[in-house]
Amino acid sequence: MPNLQPLDSSTPQRIFLTGGSGCVGHYILESLINQTDHELYVLVRNPEKLLINTQVRPGVKIIQGDLSDIEQFSDLLATMDSAILAAACWGGPEEVFEINVEKTLRLMNLLDPNHCRQVIYFSTESILNQDNQLRKEAGEIGTDYIRSKYVCYERLSELAIAPRITTLFPTFVFGGDKDKPASHQSGGLGDVVKWMDVIRFFKADGSFHLIHARDIATVVRHLIDHPPAPGEPRNLVLGNPAMTANQAIEAACKYLGKRIFFRIPLSIGLANNVLIPLFRIQLAPWDRFCMDYRHFIHKNPVNPSTLGLNSHYPTVGDILRISGIPPG
Repeated sequence: MPNLQPLDSSTPQRIFLTGGSGCVGHYILESLINQTDHELYVLVRNPEKLLINTQVRPGVKIIQGDLSDIEQFSDLLATMDSAILAAACWGGPEEVFEINVEKTLRLMNLLDPNHCRQVIYFSTESILNQDNQLRKEAGEIGTDYIRSKYVCYERLSELAIAPRITTLFPTFVFGGDKDKPASHQSGGLGDVVKWMDVIRFFKADGSFHLIHARDIATVVRHLIDHPPAPGEPRNLVLGNPAMTANQAIEAACKYLGKRIFFRIPLSIGLANNVLIPLFRIQLAPWDRFCMDYRHFIHKNPVNPSTLGLNSHYPTVGDILRISGIPPG
C-alpha cells in the first residue's frame, strides 16, 4: 500500500458517512457541516429521519439507500478520501450479521486503498476487556449485535485497506436534543432521576466510562483532519476517565440537590441468590456475565481533552444539564 502524502487540514475531502440518522451520526454530521468545508456524502435509508438542516452550505449530499445494497455505490466509494462508518443494525440475527459484518466489510472493500486515507469504523467497548484486548465472552455469549461487532473486528485485518482503519470503541454514550435523537442511555435518564430518592441510599460495586455524543463528534472531526501517524494507536476507546457507580450516584445527587444520609451495600450474592430467583427474573448469559463482571473500564480512554481539545460535557452534572434535567 503506498504512503499517501498528508493532506493539509484545510484541504476539503470527499467523505462518505453511514449512520447519519442515529444519535452519534447526527452530532458528527452537524460538526462536519458547520466546522469543515469537506464534501459529505451521507447514506441514509430514510432522509426524513435527519433532524438537522443539511442545506446550510453546499457540498452536503444526502443519498437514500441501504447498506444491504451498498454495491450500487461502488463507483462513488472508489472516489472517497475518507469514510465514517457509524451505521449498525441492532435486531434480528440474520440482518444483524448481514449489515454489521458482511455489508460493512463489503463497503470497506469498495474503497480504493490507493486513494482513501482513512476509514473511521465504529465498534463497541463491549468486545474489549480491561486491557483493550478482545473479550472472548463477547464472541461466545454476547448479544447478536455484540457478536456481530466481534466478528467484524476480527475480520478487519483481511482487508486491503486495513492499515488505514481507525476503530472507535464508544463506552456509555449520552446525547440527544430537539434536533437529534436521544441515545439509549439518555433515553433512560428520566427514569433514573425519578428513582434517585431511593437509589441514593444504596452502594453498588461497578465502574464504567461515559462520553457525550458531541464529544465523540469532536474526536471524529479531529481524526478526519489528523489521522493517526504510522505507529500510533488506531484502536481508540472513547470515554472520559473511569468512575465508580457510587461516584456517579454522588455526582447526580449533588447536581439534583439531594443529600445522602447513609448507604446500604448491594451485593451480587443477594441479587443472584435471592432477588433473581424470588422474582423469577430470566437473564440471558450475557446479562449474567455483565452482572458478575461489573467493572467495564479500559486503558487510555480517548476524549477531546486527551487530544488537546475542549470537552463539552465531561461530567455527570454536565450530561444531566444538557439533557434538560433541572438542577436541585
